[in-house]
Amino acid sequence: MQLALVIPNYNHQQAIKMTLAQLAPLNLTCYLVNDGSNDDTRHLLCELAKQYPWVKLIHHPFNRGKGAAVTSGLRAAFADGFSHALQVDADGQHDLNDIPAMIAEAQAHPKALISGLPQYDESVPKGRLYGRYITHFWVWIETLSFDIKDSMCGFRIYPLAATEQLFLSQALGERMDFDIEILVKLFWQGVSVKHLPTQVIYPEGGTSHFQGVKDNVRISAMHTKLFFGMLRRLPQLLTRNKQTDASTHWSSISERGSYWGIKLLASSYKIGGHWLCRAIMYPVIGYFFLTGRNARQASLDFLNQVQSFDPDHPQLQGTIGWRHSLKHFIAFGNAALDRIDAWCDRIKLSQVDFPNREALAEPLAQGQGAVLLVSHLGNLELCRAISIHQRKVKVNVMVLTQNAENFNRVLKQLNPDSALNLIQVTELGPSTSMLLQEKIEQGELVVIAGDRTSSNSEGRVIYAPFMGKAAPFPQGPFILAGLLDCPVYLMFCLREQGRYHVHLEHFSDTLKGPRTGRMERLEAAVNRYSARLEYYARREPLQWFNFFDFWRKDEEIQRAAATSAPKHTNRIDR
Repeated sequence: MQLALVIPNYNHQQAIKMTLAQLAPLNLTCYLVNDGSNDDTRHLLCELAKQYPWVKLIHHPFNRGKGAAVTSGLRAAFADGFSHALQVDADGQHDLNDIPAMIAEAQAHPKALISGLPQYDESVPKGRLYGRYITHFWVWIETLSFDIKDSMCGFRIYPLAATEQLFLSQALGERMDFDIEILVKLFWQGVSVKHLPTQVIYPEGGTSHFQGVKDNVRISAMHTKLFFGMLRRLPQLLTRNKQTDASTHWSSISERGSYWGIKLLASSYKIGGHWLCRAIMYPVIGYFFLTGRNARQASLDFLNQVQSFDPDHPQLQGTIGWRHSLKHFIAFGNAALDRIDAWCDRIKLSQVDFPNREALAEPLAQGQGAVLLVSHLGNLELCRAISIHQRKVKVNVMVLTQNAENFNRVLKQLNPDSALNLIQVTELGPSTSMLLQEKIEQGELVVIAGDRTSSNSEGRVIYAPFMGKAAPFPQGPFILAGLLDCPVYLMFCLREQGRYHVHLEHFSDTLKGPRTGRMERLEAAVNRYSARLEYYARREPLQWFNFFDFWRKDEEIQRAAATSAPKHTNRIDR
């Protein structure tokens, strides 16, 4: 990889001196573009170019805009034979200590665009920050993807061959709309975007050339053109959305969406409450429904399976089709909004039917902890939130993947007083058992989902009948519950007739037992769990939130992986 630096400059005098001094140890060729600066700045830039032999100074006779300056630098670097260019703003906002990490990422992904993902401190103007949220939203629509997490950061590494191809085929905006437009159009062109977190500050006394009214009008016009450009490319973009490979376990799939997307929903909740959040949520659910072919198919397969058991099910009338699946997706969105309501303490325990709550209160009152075996059916999040608000019970939730991290991170910000403790692990092993044993001894609750295997549990599952077919259930939760040697309960929280109803069932005083017959006891426990999960899933099938092939067997995954593995040859790539 041959890397150059590109720095656009318009009347940044003090900041550019400091920026070049910090960049000097890298000894990279730098294309410093004077975008029609005043005489004092122009003279300074000429002196700096003499001081640093690795600086190549390019002059614009008048101010054309940041986009035009970056374009001049990128094209000059490409013409001189460089393969990549690192854009750095001249105003001192960027943390240049992150450059080595960005270079390493570009070397690992040479065809991708590497962009900083800003982490702001208190110096950021709130108007600029909220404006970014709006732009993020439109970029996600224009790309039909959440791959671009931030489109306005001017700290990025361009793959120059693809960038030059774009310059030759299309005219781009030359001012503050440039950073957004080039990123979207490179994405349309097939360039992937990788992000690295980076600190961004707004220096005291710093100069900003963002023209509030003019640039916002310019950016709005650009988004309008990009939106219609997206419509022309709709089939191509939908096809580009990569579907889950048959050899990929569900838990290895990256989370669709991003922290900032969920943060936007949470911010809208703070501003306009439940109904504004709902107005934003429905287009998001529509996007996931349109682009999530695998999730859509999994929904249809599940609902068809339920209908085969219950042909007259009131929620599944007629031939199962896209309308049933869309209702399934909408139910998921509504449940998410109810979770936010619950964490903000707007749904009270009195609004939830919990007829046998005392069954769980008794062991807790004696200082003894318990295990709750739960599932991804219904809305356990609501029950957890309300229990914490009302009883101040410490709840420890096992999270086997990062897929829940962003949502829970935002919920924690909505209610900082939450006593929820997320314990993220890659697998349920001895160290996890020791940690949770302490929680149980302290009289706390340990919540473990028993209906999802992880990529680390392949081969360590028990197949149990579920809706007429054998489905894989992880051994780990049941083994762990046995090691903890405490009462075990099943809990389901379903929305029924407009109200939430908590179904709490005593499962066992303990799952611990002698080594003899251990596997038989394990299979019996999994079969009992599967039977109760099936019972409640058949009652409320639209509240089943496992949007993947629940019945897929490990051997099918392994066989698909072997089939898709690259064939070995005698060729050595150098």
